[in-house]
Amino acid sequence: MKTNDSPRASDGVADRVGAGPGRWGWLAAGVWLFYLAQPLQSIAERQQGVVQFLGFLNLALFAASYLGFFGLMRRMARQHLLSSWQKGAYLALMLALCLLMIPTAGQTALTGLVYIGSVAMMLLDLRVGFAFVAALLLGAEVSMRVVPGWTDDGSYGFAIFLGALAVFGMRRAIQRSIELSATRKDMAELAVQEERNRFARDLHDILGHSLTVITVKAELAGKLIAANPERAASEVADVESLARAALADVRAAVAGYRELSLAGELVSARAALQAAEIKADLPTTVDEVPEENRELFAWVVREGVTNVVRHSGAKRCSIKIAADQIEVLDDGKGPTPGGGASGHGLVGLRERANQADAGVQVGQAPGGGFRLAVKVGL
Repeated sequence: MKTNDSPRASDGVADRVGAGPGRWGWLAAGVWLFYLAQPLQSIAERQQGVVQFLGFLNLALFAASYLGFFGLMRRMARQHLLSSWQKGAYLALMLALCLLMIPTAGQTALTGLVYIGSVAMMLLDLRVGFAFVAALLLGAEVSMRVVPGWTDDGSYGFAIFLGALAVFGMRRAIQRSIELSATRKDMAELAVQEERNRFARDLHDILGHSLTVITVKAELAGKLIAANPERAASEVADVESLARAALADVRAAVAGYRELSLAGELVSARAALQAAEIKADLPTTVDEVPEENRELFAWVVREGVTNVVRHSGAKRCSIKIAADQIEVLDDGKGPTPGGGASGHGLVGLRERANQADAGVQVGQAPGGGFRLAVKVGL
């Protein structure tokens, strides 16, 4: 297995450390501080007076350093300020606080190594993280065997291993999510570029021959104006005829792009969604849609599916069609707060809908995601 991250993936993982559901994601990480109850109890039972106070203070600082990682480090990662020595210094600080707990908490202070291992797996490159966790595991096992009064029950080493393994799985999941998002974006951009190339090829095929002949005939007419005016006039007439024919071909090509087929757009939508690894729930027939509504509904399918593939981050897209209404729904991130429903595609769709006496609705889909609907006869 390849364990080293690409720079892009590592940056994304660092940026998402502690992100959770919004800016309060560090609270989810803070739940795991429950396991510090063991050294807390040990300090409370074994120490008194100033020593006990110092033990509690040291434990609180360790907990703060763990939570601080999910705030301070994430903010610094976004600004690309994290260097190798800063990462090492932060882990060294946590390790020092853990070791300082030993005089007051005894063997239970080894619980802190679980948190340090988890932070290391999120912060360091995977190979370095594995080595660091292995060193922590070895240190815990050796210390339980050589320190007088400590017992080797295997629980601390096992906890360090499980904590690191869980964070490794989370990190790989984040990396896969980043790669999938990048792939979807690349595929959407590739689809747009391919459409541009196809249109350019069509225009070249339509105009290439006609313009070449027009150029040749225009040059010949220029040379014949003085020597043979009648022949020059004939060549100019041919140039005019060729120009009109080329213009008709361009208009026919543009009309072919503008007049869409609802059935054809549904087929294209299914292919685009499958290419983007989005589950498609599309109708298989359009018989119930009146002929006068099909072109408008085809534009809705094209605009809606394009937005799903390019912007939504969805895993599922469904299209519902009735005689007078069409809906495109996804389970993605939904409408952008404060608007975001005024892109050029939607502006053009509204113009077409107004011409067909129809209304456009955009907003959040039931259960989350984005909903685009057009209803005729509003």
